[in-house]
Amino acid sequence: MTKADYESLLKRIEKNISKDAKDTQRFELPAVEITWEGKKTILRNFGDFPKALRRDTNIILQYLSKEFAVPAERVGEKAIFVGKRDPDDFTRLFKIYLKDYVECPTCTSPDTKVEKENRISFLICEACGAKSTIKGKYA
Repeated sequence: MTKADYESLLKRIEKNISKDAKDTQRFELPAVEITWEGKKTILRNFGDFPKALRRDTNIILQYLSKEFAVPAERVGEKAIFVGKRDPDDFTRLFKIYLKDYVECPTCTSPDTKVEKENRISFLICEACGAKSTIKGKYA
């Protein structure tokens, strides 16, 4: 195959790939829905995050509670935090959690699961098969 043939094949492939497929990311976190009651912040759609991240609800609540350094409790699909918090604070923490405890460090796929072996947690990627250790206890 000559270089010209190769380049013409590449151009044909590029033309057939939709522009939307290149620009969109398959995984997105839900939007944060917050209300305030007195000095408490209520994350109304807390239940959506463990489902989207495929992680344990209690561990995610512990993570947020520790990061905000305030007590938190779960009431149905909601989570209640002491003190007023900005929605951007929750979004930032969920992105950090996603990067540290969900995304594969090799291929950045969110399709991962956590397995423990001898008190060490491993992140196993279901897309590429990579196995990496997880630092921290909120996996």
